[in-house]
Amino acid sequence: MAQPTKMIVGLGNPGADYLLNRHNIGFMALDVLADEINATAWQKKFKGALASGTLDGRALLLLKPMTYMNLSGEAVGEALRYYKLEPSDVIVIHDDIDLASGDVRVKQGGGHGGHNGLKSLDAHIGKEYWRVRLGVGHPGHKNEVSDYVLGNFAKADKEWLAPLLARIAAALPALLSNDATQFLKEIKKNDPTNAS
Repeated sequence: MAQPTKMIVGLGNPGADYLLNRHNIGFMALDVLADEINATAWQKKFKGALASGTLDGRALLLLKPMTYMNLSGEAVGEALRYYKLEPSDVIVIHDDIDLASGDVRVKQGGGHGGHNGLKSLDAHIGKEYWRVRLGVGHPGHKNEVSDYVLGNFAKADKEWLAPLLARIAAALPALLSNDATQFLKEIKKNDPTNAS
């Protein structure tokens, strides 16, 4: 495999019990991306599941940490050091309860917003990685957050979830060029629910 230029990380928890949880939207996004780019089979490496492929002429690593969410940074840190990548070469896809369901935001650097996966990443690789925040909605009360993110997506969510994950994979080349504005534009442009 050619030296990878970017590492795409999806956050989630391993195991069948967590498969369809809101907290696992990062894993779901990576599975869709792996299919889209005909990535290699997932292999156990760096405390995670690792695959590789090319998109837009760039060699990519896809990594799903298998450490459980709160220790995600351990897996990412190991892979980052092994492939001699910089934190700015890492794009992390994760759930965000402060965004409405299906909403997307992207930025480089910043705070963790209470997200334990991001806290772990900050501790292991610093804060200069890219974050693709995927809205999963909020349960309404702070004490319900844990059960909510560890709960499965509702049937009604399927209508926006699969199309959103496909649009993220399609728009990713823009983000590989560090063009966050174009990335978001392309996601919105292909959104059937977006009237504008």
